[in-house]
Amino acid sequence: MGPDERSPQGRSNAEDVGSRVRVGAWDWDVADGAVAWDDSALDVFGVEPGDWQGEAAAWQRLVHPMDLPRVLKCVEEASRTHGAYSVVCRIRRHGGGYRRVEFRGHCALDGQGASNRLFGTVSEVAEQPAHDAAAWAPQQQPNGGLPRVLPDEAHGLAADRTDRIAAMTLALASAITGQDVVNVVHDHMLPLFGATGVGIWVEEAGRVYAVGTAGYSQEFIDLFEGHPKEDTPPALEAKRDRVPIFVSSPEEYLRRYPGLAHALALSGKKAWAFLPLIASGRVIGCAVISYSRPHLFPHEERTLLTALSALVAQALARARLYDAEHDRARRLQQGLLPRALPDTPALTAAARYLPATEGTEVGGDWYDVIPLSGDRVALVVGDVMGHGLSEAATMGRLRTAVRTLADLELPPDELLYHLNDLVGGLGDDFYATCLYAVYDPTSGVCSIATAGHPPPAVADATGRVRLLDIPANPPLGAAAPPFDTSEFDLDDGSLLLLYTDGLVESSTQDIERGMARLAERLRAIAAKGHTDLDAVCDDLLKTMGADRRPTDDDTVLLVARTRRHAAEDIATWHLPTEPQAAGTARHHVRDQLCAWGLEELSPTTELLVSELVGNVVRHAKGPVSLRLLRSRTLICEVTDGSASLPRIRRAAETDEDGRGLQLIAMLAERWGARYTPDGKCIWTEQRMPVTESRRPLP
Repeated sequence: MGPDERSPQGRSNAEDVGSRVRVGAWDWDVADGAVAWDDSALDVFGVEPGDWQGEAAAWQRLVHPMDLPRVLKCVEEASRTHGAYSVVCRIRRHGGGYRRVEFRGHCALDGQGASNRLFGTVSEVAEQPAHDAAAWAPQQQPNGGLPRVLPDEAHGLAADRTDRIAAMTLALASAITGQDVVNVVHDHMLPLFGATGVGIWVEEAGRVYAVGTAGYSQEFIDLFEGHPKEDTPPALEAKRDRVPIFVSSPEEYLRRYPGLAHALALSGKKAWAFLPLIASGRVIGCAVISYSRPHLFPHEERTLLTALSALVAQALARARLYDAEHDRARRLQQGLLPRALPDTPALTAAARYLPATEGTEVGGDWYDVIPLSGDRVALVVGDVMGHGLSEAATMGRLRTAVRTLADLELPPDELLYHLNDLVGGLGDDFYATCLYAVYDPTSGVCSIATAGHPPPAVADATGRVRLLDIPANPPLGAAAPPFDTSEFDLDDGSLLLLYTDGLVESSTQDIERGMARLAERLRAIAAKGHTDLDAVCDDLLKTMGADRRPTDDDTVLLVARTRRHAAEDIATWHLPTEPQAAGTARHHVRDQLCAWGLEELSPTTELLVSELVGNVVRHAKGPVSLRLLRSRTLICEVTDGSASLPRIRRAAETDEDGRGLQLIAMLAERWGARYTPDGKCIWTEQRMPVTESRRPLP
């Protein structure tokens, strides 16, 4: 064996191979960044199988920061030349420190001859003798400065530091939020200086708040979060004097700030650099870089930390502007959504709104629950296409319009007709989807019309789940009325789900598959008999992944549990179209209220019914019917075959008519009129008497 076949230490290649104790296989799909390791590779890296996420960035974080550029350069060269690669580097040990491993492998080419995969082995290599370790392990200078390196590596380390600073500068330029800036400092700046903790703090109204931290416990952060700035002397001093402060040991820290001994114990750190963040001549905060060991800061390191803090300050200034603007947009959007959903006799409801996790603009998804007359209730979800303040404002206009049109008691198809006109008048660039449903607890019928929106899902009391078959009308702004309306019978206790496409559609899942998954999970929820609607919402969002996956679309989920009124709480009579009909109606009301134990409401109700029926017989046409509904209020409804709605007006002293509706408005808690398929309905509501003997109502 010749000299060229022996290692620098005089060992043979066979001896070197024999010193490797573990070998594992790995496969890296460069196109999507997925990395697969076998169990042996996981063992080499000291990673538990359950902790491995299969991401390229994850294994790169295990490689020693000084070795990573060389490893990536080797991989890049192998991909470019379509050849083999072999590189030795250090990786972190599970209990601390580093050990050496060797990567060997080849590139795999796709059908077009491009390198899209790397595969090979990773093996543990025996530790180098002590006299060779200086070429690998950084050694702390006696003065605590930067690592000492051999002369032939000085040029490589300087180039490596330059590359790292360039990468950090590029990452800061791409940082959008304040947390992004903190992440860049953690990922790029801490490894450059061997630090273990970072905190970026800002002052607002004389108090300090953390933009973001890493390497600190929550208990330590709570010591300063929201406290007066005087409670943080180091940061206050650095910000006031605009000069960095370097503290090399806990002893020095206690000498300078004896009142912060409790904070020192909680921090777990032993050296600190307090760097004022100055942008455009204004101090906007303070960055704290900390170390787990005592650390002296040589002149070169102090200069570099100060220079990099200026880059961090500029990035933070931009991010703070974005955070403020984005927060205002979010507040606007949240202010346009319901603060709370009503608990009506017809149903209870819960909702969730999740903003998009990608992009910088707010969206236009909305929802609402609107009580109507006769204990009916309307449910609506909608989605304005696009993102931005304009779309959020349009969403608010549409929600207001829906509530206004719902107060007019319009059926779903007519409401969408008017809403389509409104969207069309906004311009050619505005489109929206909408689903509007009206549920009647007396009949159990739910009437639904949609404009380009996904169909709702229903789970009945038996656990049967169905996606309702509703005609697919075009979106608002592009539709040509009329809109089709569908009616469905819902059992008592049914779950009704309304949602936007952000719940069931993503870049990795088409909408058909998403709706199938939604129905499958709803089936499981119904089988378990869940009654907490908030828990149902959280379960569905978690199952569908809407609460954690990156998405550029908002998500709305509205879940309602229906109730049906008991037959004994409803009384209906058909009346003759004759003058004596008012007397007959009073007789029916008197007997029914006596049977319900509501005799004290009888005088007022008889007078209301007499006026309503008398006006119908005199001014409208038949058939005439009377219905009493015992609910949270006493509801009285008189229907006839005329489509002419009454309106209250001021009667002159000589007028014989026009005072009946004034009397009704004085006696009833609420009153109104709505169209029916065959005419109209005039209704009144009266407050129920509070008595201990009356049974509780839904």
